[in-house]
Amino acid sequence: MPTPIEKLAIVESELNRIIRGKADVIRHLLTALIAGGNVLLDDVPGVGKTTLAKALARLVDAKFNRIQFTPDLLPADITGTSIYNPSTGQFQFRKGPVFTNILLADEINRASPRTQSALLECMCEHQVSPDGTTRFLEAPFMVIATQNPIEYQGTYPLPEAQLDRFAMRLSLGYPDEEAEREMLYDRRHIDPLDSLKPEISCEEVLSLQADMKKVGMEASVSAYLLTIVQSTRHDARLTLGASPRAAIRLADCSRALALICGREFVLPDDVRELAPLVLSHRIVVDAKTRYAGVSAQEIIAEIIHNTKLPL
Repeated sequence: MPTPIEKLAIVESELNRIIRGKADVIRHLLTALIAGGNVLLDDVPGVGKTTLAKALARLVDAKFNRIQFTPDLLPADITGTSIYNPSTGQFQFRKGPVFTNILLADEINRASPRTQSALLECMCEHQVSPDGTTRFLEAPFMVIATQNPIEYQGTYPLPEAQLDRFAMRLSLGYPDEEAEREMLYDRRHIDPLDSLKPEISCEEVLSLQADMKKVGMEASVSAYLLTIVQSTRHDARLTLGASPRAAIRLADCSRALALICGREFVLPDDVRELAPLVLSHRIVVDAKTRYAGVSAQEIIAEIIHNTKLPL
């Protein structure tokens, strides 16, 4: 019988069959899942953001809900609300779609800041308290949010506090010619999503998340990770550096990637690979640097390049 890590490899293979030519993004999405983090898929329309999220949900034998974010969406539409029952004379709490294992928040930046803020407690503490009573969400819990970075009309930028709740910010980008040709062939007759079936259970995902915590990280690798994170706080081009939560997330994601790769220890290369995905959306570039055309990703890449690898 396949082990949980072998089943996760099957999930990865199936996702690569659905989303062609994006093996690195798929591995990073699974890394976030095993690290217990949330993911922001930030890309132009039509490249497969929603398809990737739905495919993952089908491959994991878990509860799945999707919320289409719109300007008129209210916080209660996400978390749920208390409704008066005349027959009992009491208020009863009706759970919202956030009570699930994998939540697809589609076009998250189309909702108002008030509605977006309803996800903060869910994403960080895996609980909601809309009426003053704390209700815990079922584990595992993951938010996969999508947004279109080039369409600004009718959208609300995600605040830094919410961006900090995402373990990674991923981008699919356009497929290459060969991958797009295979995609056209795959979709001639049926939708490949229809052929997917659950390959791993929630209990096995939780087991992998527990195994992730046991993956070793030497003191030299921890110091290397912290040097990268702390460098963002002293860079004159940044008005906001990476938070301590970012350091914890980078460590967890590095452990998760090592586990997926079949290792019991983290390599500096794991940290180098994941740092741009974990840190870039958590820093704020000052206006002068931004107008000069320097992006957060370029600054993180420069910091990594200038940080000496541990021996």
